[in-house]
Amino acid sequence: MLVIVAPGQGAQVPGFLSPWLELPGVAAQLSAWSEVVGLDLVRYGTTADADEIRDTAVAQPLLVAAGLVAASAVLSPLTSPSPALPAEASLVDAVAGHSVGEFTAAAVAGVLSPKDALSLVAERGRGMADAAARTETGMTAVLGGDREQVLAAIAAAGLTPANDNGSGQIVAAGTTAQLAAFAENPPEKARLRPLSVAGAFHTEHMAPAVERVRAAAGLLSPSDPVVPILSNADGAVVEGGKEYLDRLVTQISSPVRWDACTGTLADLGVTALIELTPAGTLTGLAKRALRGIDLLAVKTPEDIERAGVLIKEHAGTSAAGTDQEG
Repeated sequence: MLVIVAPGQGAQVPGFLSPWLELPGVAAQLSAWSEVVGLDLVRYGTTADADEIRDTAVAQPLLVAAGLVAASAVLSPLTSPSPALPAEASLVDAVAGHSVGEFTAAAVAGVLSPKDALSLVAERGRGMADAAARTETGMTAVLGGDREQVLAAIAAAGLTPANDNGSGQIVAAGTTAQLAAFAENPPEKARLRPLSVAGAFHTEHMAPAVERVRAAAGLLSPSDPVVPILSNADGAVVEGGKEYLDRLVTQISSPVRWDACTGTLADLGVTALIELTPAGTLTGLAKRALRGIDLLAVKTPEDIERAGVLIKEHAGTSAAGTDQEG
């Protein structure tokens, strides 16, 4: 069984799109999508610096566009400006995205067209950026420590466990004052790492963005997914397009349960995982949580051939009933 996953905000690095522009049709596709989102995606993905692409309103559509370019290249040779999604998604067994990566997953699975996914995520990025500007907030990764003690310490500090990523990683989010106090009294045996994000995503601080995105989502016509798609809310496989779209909206102010998504993948018998560009974060988590499966972080077009091999070897298979870990 093979799953394609898409990373969330914070995965982007300066210039990460540059090698993808060498593929036929990519520059034209990104130019067309730039008109949809109102941003120069080519510039932001190639020459913009880290501060520019840290901007929530920029990072979110940039990540989704990059993920869709990689997905199209992985699922079929990208020889024209038109992405091959979702027709080729049936080549894999499931898709999932982390936070804003859920919009990439929605387009791969056919819940939304690439254009609709990008227009909606652009509104999400603007709405979340505006919400973050109202109060000084942020996020800090808590690495290691006893899980229950970590959660208790986060709650005691008035923070929210905004991302429960499993593998000993929970992200606390809240005001900068709350995070500063938390840093002065961290959970026992845990390490804290402030994240380079612009606000307390997936918390009550994002509530103003929810209604803004809900209004935009109401103008779209989602389709049921052509391949099983997992939800960050609880790791469930969502069968209806409207339900998944509703979950995309409410997830803005709700914690991401990537640990639950990983648990579902394990239950389904996943044997291989491909992470779309800018890849690395989710494959790193999977190394610890889904031991024994084949992993591929698709960072450049050089990884496309290996992705094709994994699809041929693993799609349509399952680890269930074998002695494979995961």
